[in-house]
Amino acid sequence: MSHATDLAAVGNAIVDVLAHCDDDFLTEHDIPKGGMMLIGAEHALTIYKAMGETTEVAGGSAANSTACLASLGGSAAFIGKVGQDRLGGVFRNSLGDIGVSFTTSPMADHTATGRCLINVTPDAERSMMTFIGAAEHVSEADIDEAQIADAAVSYFEGYLFEQPVARAAMVRACEIAKANGRKTAITLSDSGCVERQRNHFLSFIREHVDIVFANEEEAKMLADTLVFEDAPKLLNGLAPYLALTRSEKGSVVVSPDGSIEEVPAIKPEQLVDTTGAGDGYAGGFIYGFVRDLPMAQCASLGSLAASEVISHMGPRPQQPLSELARQQGLIT
Repeated sequence: MSHATDLAAVGNAIVDVLAHCDDDFLTEHDIPKGGMMLIGAEHALTIYKAMGETTEVAGGSAANSTACLASLGGSAAFIGKVGQDRLGGVFRNSLGDIGVSFTTSPMADHTATGRCLINVTPDAERSMMTFIGAAEHVSEADIDEAQIADAAVSYFEGYLFEQPVARAAMVRACEIAKANGRKTAITLSDSGCVERQRNHFLSFIREHVDIVFANEEEAKMLADTLVFEDAPKLLNGLAPYLALTRSEKGSVVVSPDGSIEEVPAIKPEQLVDTTGAGDGYAGGFIYGFVRDLPMAQCASLGSLAASEVISHMGPRPQQPLSELARQQGLIT
């Protein structure tokens, strides 16, 4: 079935603010190394001022995925909420610069745009402090029926799934997608999200989702097992397609016929910043999926995107993924 857009993504509109730091900086500001902490507006401002030289770019899990898909030559739209402020403009312009459509209206009040303060230590570990702000206010009113109907895949961010109003918006988007013969996908985002929302995730996936993306910890949490190797078997049949990532161990993909396949990772040139690795994987995978490529090839495209993203600071590819994919023989 023909489509106007490869991907319509619904997620947190967050501006990533990235900086290098040492472990002493984390200790001084009580930032949990390798973790993600939600903070308020004043705390966010304090940390932001202390970070020094930063890079600001449209982030958030789902937006990162659209950037990687666009870099492969695909087309994408994003649905999310920003404020009427400078960072809202940064987010909108940052997506526009890579050809991703973002037409969602900003907040009508003075709620500030969300931002994720990402401090990266020399070992490439990312430590995040996130002020959600406007991002959590996505509602059914923001779901553009034409965008969803025209997209081959509608994709939902697990972080946003925790908000009941946003979850209702996702359900509405799924109904539109299914009515128009389209596919749906979700990334579980964080094992903590899965732990808190496991029953809701299971119900939503069974009823509405075609493709599930999860890393090792998220997959184990969803499958209720301590052993990753058991997760693909336990989750088999929950959704038609599963893509479970394992960092340097590659990924495991499960097809509608129940077959389980391990796909090796593509090693990065260097490991600098793991921010956005899973998001890149999802964007690359969906690019291949929309083009009816074999599951293993979709997974390799996802691994390629993740590999490029973690080779530098920031969650977006700096080299055109389309060129890298052709060099690897993954696309023609």
